[in-house]
Amino acid sequence: MTTELTTMTRPTALAEHNHGAAEFAGLVAMGDQLRRTGFLPAHIKDGVSFAAIVLMGRELGMGTMAACRKLQVIKGTVTERADSQLARFKSAGGRAEFKELSETRAVLILRHPNGDQHTETFTIEDAKRAGLASNDNYNKHPKAMLRSRAITAGLKSIGWEGAVGIYDPDEVSESEPAREPVVVRPKFQQTESRPAAVDCGRSPATAVNPAQDTAQPPATPANEDAMQRSRLAVNKAKTVAELERFRSITEERLKSGAYTPSQADELFNLIDNKVDWLTSEDNGQDFAHEAAEHEVQG
Repeated sequence: MTTELTTMTRPTALAEHNHGAAEFAGLVAMGDQLRRTGFLPAHIKDGVSFAAIVLMGRELGMGTMAACRKLQVIKGTVTERADSQLARFKSAGGRAEFKELSETRAVLILRHPNGDQHTETFTIEDAKRAGLASNDNYNKHPKAMLRSRAITAGLKSIGWEGAVGIYDPDEVSESEPAREPVVVRPKFQQTESRPAAVDCGRSPATAVNPAQDTAQPPATPANEDAMQRSRLAVNKAKTVAELERFRSITEERLKSGAYTPSQADELFNLIDNKVDWLTSEDNGQDFAHEAAEHEVQG
């Protein structure tokens, strides 16, 4: 009588874990290399962030670079531009049509792939009641902001699975409390020795390096003419390559102090929206962020 030993050909849980860990490590290394090229969006700070966004993008059916362009993690929340959410909804078989879209009112008719229909309305009065109207984006681009809110709220209201737990970046940033001003310590407070990690109540990005504890002048805001020209350039861009060049220029000006962080963030958001618009199947209308209606001379 013989006894045959049957072996399992299915991968074990340990093997699956090791494979997943190796894949993640590979994505981290890829992200670190891409960051050095300056090709990745500014919000991806390191390889780990890159890996997390790529993995999340795969769950949403996005390619690697599409996920980097469309997804962003803010305060631990995965965000995706409203235009991108709408494009995925249509790719899944949904239908969408704006019945009305102006600087005071957005009315969006949605039809779920299963046939359900919903009409979402978001007005400037809704924004005021929610305390959003004081946001600069609502003052500068009310039509675009109302459009985005109608999309994200409508997709959740109709119960589309692809929008569950996903928010537009502005929805998360709007709930963020105002930051306290950063106080730069003067030179005479420098001491001969101090602990290696002194935060002094600052965020990690602004913590003082003991080896370089010197007073630095704050970034000088660019004048409005310069910002208007930058908005106009983005608004007129016809290709993604042009927009990526503008992104690199904005990063350089942020590092040099020519732009403040808030000015750079405004341009980054505008660039991201224009990229989404250029790559969207539903770009028959004019670009929603009409940031520069009149060209600035000079």
